[in-house]
Amino acid sequence: MTTLRTVKVHRIGTAGPDDIEGLRRAIDDGEIDPKGIVAILGKTEGNGCVNDFTRGYTSHVLKHALASWRGSAPDAIARDVAIVMSGGTEGGLSPHLLVFEVGAIGLAPSEAVSVVPSLAVGVAMTRAFAPEEIGRMPQVEATADAVRRAMQEAGIESARDVHYVQVKCPLLTKQRIADAHQRGRSVATLDTYRSMGYSRGASALGIGLALGELRADQVCDSEICSNAALYSGVASTSAGIELMENQILVVGNSPRWGGDLVIGHGVMQDAIDTDAVFDALAPLTLSEPGRLTRAERERVVAVLAKAEPSASGEIRGRRHTMLDDSDIQASRHARALVGGVLAGVFGDTQLFVSGGAEHQGPDGGGPVAVIASRAPSRLVPR
Repeated sequence: MTTLRTVKVHRIGTAGPDDIEGLRRAIDDGEIDPKGIVAILGKTEGNGCVNDFTRGYTSHVLKHALASWRGSAPDAIARDVAIVMSGGTEGGLSPHLLVFEVGAIGLAPSEAVSVVPSLAVGVAMTRAFAPEEIGRMPQVEATADAVRRAMQEAGIESARDVHYVQVKCPLLTKQRIADAHQRGRSVATLDTYRSMGYSRGASALGIGLALGELRADQVCDSEICSNAALYSGVASTSAGIELMENQILVVGNSPRWGGDLVIGHGVMQDAIDTDAVFDALAPLTLSEPGRLTRAERERVVAVLAKAEPSASGEIRGRRHTMLDDSDIQASRHARALVGGVLAGVFGDTQLFVSGGAEHQGPDGGGPVAVIASRAPSRLVPR
């Protein structure tokens, strides 16, 4: 008998940053084996900015709960499980968790010869960064190395089989900046909010290097957050105050994995590009082009996307005011906009829409990925 790894993705709504009751019930009912959890992605209802402590709070609660359920130390959870919380549920976005659980299935010899690519995941962590490395080439290079390690762990041999890479990365605070200055080191920026963009951007460029989307000679410190033409089409990076390393989750398809889940992706050219969303839906083999039936919607288990206001101040020639609002940060507007567009397609608001898309798709757009059960009439996603 052939044994293959398999991954399940559980989508669980939350009532607040400390709410893990849905996850607890799933574990108590035997629906989830806590020892199989390799990553948890989540949307929390903070502001998504430097002082969004809901991300760290939720991560803390999850880390200690997992340690208890698995009979291990919280530090071991931090090493073994990627816990990526993305702040900001503007508009109709609904706070929730996406739990990635790895297990195994056995195949009879007759089944093994017909194995087709299924959802595959790999997790890796970088070392902790010094403040002066955040948003600079050391972060780019360490991220690229970690992505390669995560691909190897996942058994994904080709970059074209990678459809989504999630990174949780650090940011600069005034204390971290002061620490660097006391040691005679400069930092990428003195603006703590802008440091989030530098960290996200450096991480995304690292993904691009690892997957061959970018050449090594294209990327240097001066290009980070200045050359929008350099980007990855599968990168999703989110910065937070709660860590100093990069945590990486690589998601793709591999014949070394079993199960009925697959992932596809597209690259939105702007915030209302639903054509790219339907590119991501290719594995579903839609019965009607440009539309999801109720049955097809029910096969979708996760939707992951990036959102960023276009620097031009326009969407398809029409002026937008996201960058002119002094009361609400522009990425919060963008999350609400993209969340609304996607909710209209999927008929659901539990969407992992992350703001801040530096080097993650073209200016004003961004990657979108969909995890769904395989279409009965189609075994391999294009």
